[in-house]
Amino acid sequence: MQDQRVIVTGAAGFIGSHTARALLERGACVLSLDSMDPYYDPAIKRDNLDELAARAAPGAFEHRDCDIRDADAVHRAFSGFRPNGVIHLAARAGVRPSIADPAGYAVTNVIGTQHVLDAAEAVGCGRIVCASSSSVYGNSPKTPFAEDDRVDRPISPYAATKKACELIAHSHHHLTGAKVAMLRFFTVFGPAQRPDLAIRLFLTRVAAGEPITLFGDGSSSRDYTFVEDIVAGVLAAYERIDAHGYRVWNLGGDHPITLSELVTIIGETVGREPVIERRPMQPGDVERTWADLTRSRAELGYDPKTPVRAGIERQFAWMRGRSSV
Repeated sequence: MQDQRVIVTGAAGFIGSHTARALLERGACVLSLDSMDPYYDPAIKRDNLDELAARAAPGAFEHRDCDIRDADAVHRAFSGFRPNGVIHLAARAGVRPSIADPAGYAVTNVIGTQHVLDAAEAVGCGRIVCASSSSVYGNSPKTPFAEDDRVDRPISPYAATKKACELIAHSHHHLTGAKVAMLRFFTVFGPAQRPDLAIRLFLTRVAAGEPITLFGDGSSSRDYTFVEDIVAGVLAAYERIDAHGYRVWNLGGDHPITLSELVTIIGETVGREPVIERRPMQPGDVERTWADLTRSRAELGYDPKTPVRAGIERQFAWMRGRSSV
């Protein structure tokens, strides 16, 4: 990575900040583009940026407040930085909020992604890694989920936007020759996780003796993936996409657990019995996720190392170190 100049969109966020840090540690120069959207407290994102700046070598890291919905701003950032590659992680996240604002999600995730692709083409940047999502698989009856499974039946607007991004990225590759990797992330967790996501929310509330809300009977399952494993897959895709042109890869943990099992682990990690309030399953929520890693293991050397329990323990230790529990 010593000669790489990489734009990371969404670099102030959870996965983005971990990815930017890994790039900096490997000697890359990084330009962070992030709108600092107030979906959750922007102060958390500012803290992430401050940590990146503190870790970076002189001149190796720069941040610009930039909304990917603003095509002119995206083009200015790309033309000024002249990247070798882009890792596009910026998006409006969340299945349930997307049901309330499908048009807003389409504008940010789909049109915003097209702006990033257009700006990359304008400066001759032909190495692109984009975040997709396990949500594109919907309620597929087949498990584990493989990249060549049918994914044209999303059950939330968020999932639909992620599938749309895969399609426009493919057309970009076909028309420009750019090398594009689409990465389907499976429920990422770990230190610096967004405060609205289940594991961090549950750890916070259980530690405080507050009730947690479970949707459904606890049998739904997720393939939880530790953030360091995700970042390893992102960087491998960045380095290896040249050999593939356009490629979709799953990045998951390959060991799904039920919601009930997750809550048990959280209670044991915190040392308190969770107080549970049950609600019906929510619209848009899938019943299960499970990544088939055959392709990503073979082509990326991807091999997730962190079991769910160990990852939750590390996340809780990070939260205690920040006095957030």
